[in-house]
Amino acid sequence: MDMQEIRGLARDYGVKASRASKVELIQAIQTAEGNFNCFASADNGECDQLECSWRDDCFAAAKKLHS
Repeated sequence: MDMQEIRGLARDYGVKASRASKVELIQAIQTAEGNFNCFASADNGECDQLECSWRDDCFAAAKKLHS
């Protein structure tokens, strides 16, 4: 999902999107959804949130942040 789509989704959830990074926005959206705000925290490549809609992006972002 690109940043424009993420910002739109953030607005839908009432999350302020200005100046927030992709990781910060997705974590805020996760919180607004009532989920764990764990995006990009799977630095060991493991995650028990199998139904998470951010799962694929999460692993890639975690790898970038923790490498």
